[in-house]
Amino acid sequence: MSDEAAESARKTLPAPRRLTTIMVAGIVGDSRFNQDDERDTRERVVQINRELIEPVINEHGGRVVRQQGDGLLCVFDSPVECVRAAIVVQQDMVVRNLELPRERWIWFRIGINLDDVIVEPDDIRGDGVNVAVRLEQLAEPGTIYISGGVYEQTRYKVVCGYQSVGDRKVKRIMDPVPVYRVLPDPAAVAKAATRRWLRIGALTAACSAVIVGVGGWYLWQRQAEQIVIFERPTQATLQPAIQTMPEAGARRPDESPPVTRPPVEAPSTATTQQAMVLPKPPSEPRITEPDTIGIVGGSFDMGSKDDPTEQPVHKVQVAPFLIGKSVVTVGQWRGCVQANACSYIPPGDDDAPLGNVSWNDTQQYLQWLSGVTHRQWRLPTEAEWEYAARGGTKTRFWWGDAMKPGLAICKGCGDAKPMKAGTVPANPYGLRINDGVSEWVEDCWVKDYRGAAANGAARATPDCRERVIRGASSSNDASYARPAGRDFYDASVRYPTHGFRIAASP
Repeated sequence: MSDEAAESARKTLPAPRRLTTIMVAGIVGDSRFNQDDERDTRERVVQINRELIEPVINEHGGRVVRQQGDGLLCVFDSPVECVRAAIVVQQDMVVRNLELPRERWIWFRIGINLDDVIVEPDDIRGDGVNVAVRLEQLAEPGTIYISGGVYEQTRYKVVCGYQSVGDRKVKRIMDPVPVYRVLPDPAAVAKAATRRWLRIGALTAACSAVIVGVGGWYLWQRQAEQIVIFERPTQATLQPAIQTMPEAGARRPDESPPVTRPPVEAPSTATTQQAMVLPKPPSEPRITEPDTIGIVGGSFDMGSKDDPTEQPVHKVQVAPFLIGKSVVTVGQWRGCVQANACSYIPPGDDDAPLGNVSWNDTQQYLQWLSGVTHRQWRLPTEAEWEYAARGGTKTRFWWGDAMKPGLAICKGCGDAKPMKAGTVPANPYGLRINDGVSEWVEDCWVKDYRGAAANGAARATPDCRERVIRGASSSNDASYARPAGRDFYDASVRYPTHGFRIAASP
């Protein structure tokens, strides 16, 4: 075949598709620049691209596909390296901005998605690009938003935290996209600042130490006001809830505590300004202990044939225990916040069911409540929860084998709204379940009941990262309202419809 024929054949072939990590970065200025300011800003943007963006992207195995206006479209083979590159860019921009007056600050918004796209020599096309663009638009200045696919690939491989932003609808994408905000290790900001200030000279190094501490403290404080979750949770993450994680080969500083100094002024949108307005705790914290019910205990058939994760059905003997009549409310949780024992500050009315808490968050509350009430509170085990939720019945739901409107808060369960905890009818044991939020239990997630204990004890596994979730929420369908239904989630990650109830041995 001649060269001309080969070239003609190549042009007729469809462009190859490839699983690719797409990063979209957009530049945001803090004010409307006049002509002189705009020219200065453009020159600085070119300098930033040359000195920071391009070297960092190349270092992490990516490439810039195109630049359009103030935006960059980049691709990476590795989602891990893409997230690392994005973190380096944002950390370096914090330090660069500290050298300038606030009105000259420049910020990036970064969106990252993992998808199968059409790869051309000088462009990429596909729905995955649209998702990355949408994530960049959602992100606040100075932040990184990633899709659920990127989160799944990076959550145990990058030294950072993640905050669930919820599911977002994207144009031309059928299903909502799970969105997470990346929360960089704040100490790495200090290290980036140190490297940059050392290049300026020894004379300014002494002053830069103060600025570095302020910048690192501010970035951490700003992100910690909305819960920060670090991966690979250990017992040490329970108090305090925030901890960095070492990783071989990762960009991070030497072990040193963060410097706590007053924060500098930072750019904010209406969303971040609202999130930073926090209620002042009263001098004496409120203590509202959740109402509980004593369960006598007994034997029951645990599981069902409806789903492989609920099999095999097996006999379990449950000892007597106490369990909350309903889930913990926002008001009950606030007592822990006011005592400075719980880090998450929830919105909503006091009588609303508490949501958006991780399994790790629940341990802070249970430890605090145990201390102030002098009783050892815990989460119910999976067996205790199902036994209590069944209320002595053997049907598919506690009220029968078919769904009935108004008996649970879930999709397709009627018009009930999760405005107030305890609104659904009580089961024969007096428990109000499926009350607007799904519930954490004590057990580590195991995909079925093979090897489960016959005494209803909580199941523990080495390196337990995922915990069991029980019951339906306003975002689940009716199948989750079955007492036998079970699900799981990352123990360190918050989700808007995840709550819990308390339990104790008598």
